[in-house]
Amino acid sequence: MSTTEAPRRAHLTRRLIQLYTGLALYGASSALLVVAGLGLEPWGVLHQGLAERTGITIGVVSIIIGAIVLLLWIPLRQRPGLGTVSNVFAVGIAMDGTLALVPDVHGLAARAGVMLAGIVLNGVATGLYIAARFGPGPRDGLMTGLHRRTGHSIRLVRTAIEVAVVATGYLLGGSLGVGTVLYALAIGPLAQFFLRVFAIPVNGHTTATAPAPGQAILPQ
Repeated sequence: MSTTEAPRRAHLTRRLIQLYTGLALYGASSALLVVAGLGLEPWGVLHQGLAERTGITIGVVSIIIGAIVLLLWIPLRQRPGLGTVSNVFAVGIAMDGTLALVPDVHGLAARAGVMLAGIVLNGVATGLYIAARFGPGPRDGLMTGLHRRTGHSIRLVRTAIEVAVVATGYLLGGSLGVGTVLYALAIGPLAQFFLRVFAIPVNGHTTATAPAPGQAILPQ
């Protein structure tokens, strides 16, 4: 083994651990928001609405929607990475697993605590998986792909997608509430903070910059 091979393997191992830990925690954090019942993140509203209508678990719905969104990358000429494909499955599996283990929570104070824990954990998860640098999630790739094809700003494309997703999910019975608003306000600063915490050195230098537009906030 060369003198550089061992550090490279260790570097790759850390990145893989961060990727899958982040995706698992993202699924767990989304499940906590479901348990709290005070409003979900935008795509979670859609997933829950579809789960209510179909009888399929919310985690499986997340996997199905992620796979459909990933197929939309083809005409947009987006190239998925390991993280892109992995999170289609990992987030949904972790979400259903967490919901099977976490009991129902009663009382507004307890539900609010679970909601806040879910939002903070989501920020931790986002920092972990994005810092691993294995590619954006399917939904983020859809956003950047539409940005490139239409010429509209990332902000406009993202807003249009999320408004459509939230509205559709709400009409289907998804949970929209204070948790949705707090998530929207808090996830950006939380993700930025935890990106710095979990930044992995590149060529001997630690980068703590914001995520690329295609990796901002949503790992799904």
